[in-house]
Amino acid sequence: MTVFVGTSGWQYDSWRGKFYPENLPKSRWLEHYATRFRTVEVNNTFYRLPGPDTFAEWARRTPDGFVIVPKLSRYLSHIKRLRDPEEPVQRFLEHSAPLGAKRGPLLLQLPPDFQTDVGRLDAALAQFPRDVRVAVEFRHRSWYADDVRAVLERRGVALVLADRGSRPMGPLWRTADWAYVRLHHGRGLPPPCYGRGALRAWAQRLRELWGSDADVYVFFNNDSQACAPRDAARFERLVERGQPAPKMAATSWGAATANCA
Repeated sequence: MTVFVGTSGWQYDSWRGKFYPENLPKSRWLEHYATRFRTVEVNNTFYRLPGPDTFAEWARRTPDGFVIVPKLSRYLSHIKRLRDPEEPVQRFLEHSAPLGAKRGPLLLQLPPDFQTDVGRLDAALAQFPRDVRVAVEFRHRSWYADDVRAVLERRGVALVLADRGSRPMGPLWRTADWAYVRLHHGRGLPPPCYGRGALRAWAQRLRELWGSDADVYVFFNNDSQACAPRDAARFERLVERGQPAPKMAATSWGAATANCA
């Protein structure tokens, strides 16, 4: 199992002095982040789809092997609610194409009031080429049904395993030969950090569900108090020490975590 660990975004003012050096300008934060983690989930692509030049700049500013995971536009998920998906999917793929080999999975997050519609989901997922990885995060419990699981499995789409309050928010389905985990809010100190017990539990779940051969993407979305980089670093070290030990994507994080306490 190769585990890619990162955070949901990198531009948080509260991280200055805790994760980023006090005197480091924001224009260099991505470069600093990329010396510590090998992947990042980009959420601002959900609110406003950047032009191709922005994606190309992110690729230029990060090292070889870095993986950028964009969140699909809310135009597709929240405004269109998966109706007429051809144009928004194609536009997103074209805009993000300059990432090249650095483009990782695409995250599709549905609204909390959007109840199950298997036909719309299947039609939307059909627009993505088979070599593009897509992960879906449902936020209404009606989606946790056998026919939805069957669509995800047939399309090779990963169900996002989400956590809030240090507990899984849905079923632990394996619907693809790779995995995607989002940790939103822990019960550790300071809030919303995760405690070591919760992190160990997630490491064990991943070992049990995906064994030794899968790619696993894990993102911490608990950005306040600089919990996300602290927890991501702790989780990375924890998984490295686990038995049987999954392979970790290369990182230069080292032991530079003292400022994230």
